[in-house]
Amino acid sequence: MPKVVILIPSRFSAKRLPGKPLLKVNGIPLILHVFRKAVECKIGKVFIVTGDLRILNTLKKFTKNFIITKKKHRTGTDRIYEGAKKLKLSDEDYIVNLQGDEPLISKQDVSKLIKKVIKKKINIGTLACKLESYKRKKIINNKNIVKVQTLKKLNNKNILVAEDFFRLPNERIKYLYHHVGIYVYKFKILKSFVSLKQTT
Repeated sequence: MPKVVILIPSRFSAKRLPGKPLLKVNGIPLILHVFRKAVECKIGKVFIVTGDLRILNTLKKFTKNFIITKKKHRTGTDRIYEGAKKLKLSDEDYIVNLQGDEPLISKQDVSKLIKKVIKKKINIGTLACKLESYKRKKIINNKNIVKVQTLKKLNNKNILVAEDFFRLPNERIKYLYHHVGIYVYKFKILKSFVSLKQTT
């Protein structure tokens, strides 16, 4: 049975909302809400992966489950890779990359995704959900919300191939969904992915 670890990348200097991980929701930092939700999944060990001392100093009051990385990375995936290397995982172990700004993500959905990926021996998997019809146009035109295209209709039982990801897609795409900020991949796939040239 492969090992599963949940890693939550966190940086302080987000362009759209600086300091976002430490913004308080009901008196608790946003990043801690995500961490606690991940722990509740009871899938594997959970670590916050960051290179920012402000985040680290705040986290120390609540948990010791963090991995210190260098401060700057091109992407959150690169930060996850540095953290995963420090855990000395095997190529067949699974890493869950859970975004630090997803405090409302369903722990049932996270658990279901991980279990399906492992059961089907999928190399990389993610989640998507329906675009709410009354907000469809607004969501499609919001470049801050990533959309994903499939060739068939998505439901809560099937597993589909993601054909493409968009920030500003064509509105006429038939099967278009709201991408949810989580990935599950084998460590060997992550190693391969971070070696690729970054696209626009």
